[in-house]
Amino acid sequence: MSEINLLSNRYELEKPLDNGGMAVVYKAYDLTLKRAVAIKVLREDYSRDPEFRERFRQEATAVANLTHPNIVTVHDFGIDNGQLFLVMEYVPGTSMQADLQKRGRYTVEEALPLILQICAGVGYAHRVGLVHCDLKPHNFLITPDNRLKVADFGIARAMASTNPVEKTKVVWGSPLYFSPEQAAGEPPTFASDVYSIGVVMYYMLTGRLPFTATTPTELAQLHRTAPPPPPSQFNSSIPPELEQIILKVLSKEPSARYRTAGQLERVLITISGQEAPLTSEPTQAILQDTVVTQPQLVPPSVEPARKAPSLPVEKRPLPAKKPEIKPVVEIQPGYNPFDIDWISLILGLVALIAVGGLVPFWLWVYLIYNPPGR
Repeated sequence: MSEINLLSNRYELEKPLDNGGMAVVYKAYDLTLKRAVAIKVLREDYSRDPEFRERFRQEATAVANLTHPNIVTVHDFGIDNGQLFLVMEYVPGTSMQADLQKRGRYTVEEALPLILQICAGVGYAHRVGLVHCDLKPHNFLITPDNRLKVADFGIARAMASTNPVEKTKVVWGSPLYFSPEQAAGEPPTFASDVYSIGVVMYYMLTGRLPFTATTPTELAQLHRTAPPPPPSQFNSSIPPELEQIILKVLSKEPSARYRTAGQLERVLITISGQEAPLTSEPTQAILQDTVVTQPQLVPPSVEPARKAPSLPVEKRPLPAKKPEIKPVVEIQPGYNPFDIDWISLILGLVALIAVGGLVPFWLWVYLIYNPPGR
């Protein structure tokens, strides 16, 4: 690519971080917001391709809406001097690929927290309808505090626009990590990402890949037809239940794997020690991806356990019955016994006088018609 020191009069390129076949990633400085960023600049031959430029624009629009602590944030997208570029969050640290080259492999205790973070980030993307399509250790950035971020959703597509029966000449993903359906030229799905995570898990725990070949064609054929060697063959410390999970996600048929990275995450949490201890015996719920099974009932033919001999109980006198407390009339606050309702009292007196005045009147009428001595 031509020498460019400033993109869009805003991003000052400092040093290259990674040099891939499609783009060069730089550490840069955002002169407007005064912060470090990472910028992926496409190579000129890709930038000149109208079809690829449109695909890159679509990916930038889709990924810019992803907000998750385990996904590298996309800040900006543009074109300068005929070259496309993507501005991303700068993540200090190293890639998983570089870390594995130094270590050789991870222990189970070191690998599981990183795998769970991969599943968390990719699972979030699956829930919003995006497939990564190119999951590999190169695209996992690990910070000094062991935070993992998934990078380069550069070839992700929206699942809503993917035709499951469509065939394509484009092989999505890296041949060492892509799924059997990707090797066959079929569109990637959520289960394709799960397969790639399985290959990464295999590599993290054994220090080697399940399939290697001298040509991409031979490698694709192995992904499609050959069963992977059990990972415990190269690392005996891998628990049986974890090994069976790895072999499950490396199934040739997408329907035989976990459907999404989020589903794989929930299964791994069960054995990671965060919610359940990591044991040497696989549980039926983990291996079949089912809910907890019902407990077994004791058959009626089983003799019940003998009752323990009863211990003597010390007799104590009953407590004396408490005297009954009579309720006390509660006097509301502000009550005044001399506060008389005079209107009601006067009306009552008037009614009493009226009724009492009728008695002499009826007595007088009676005497008129019934005089004494008659």
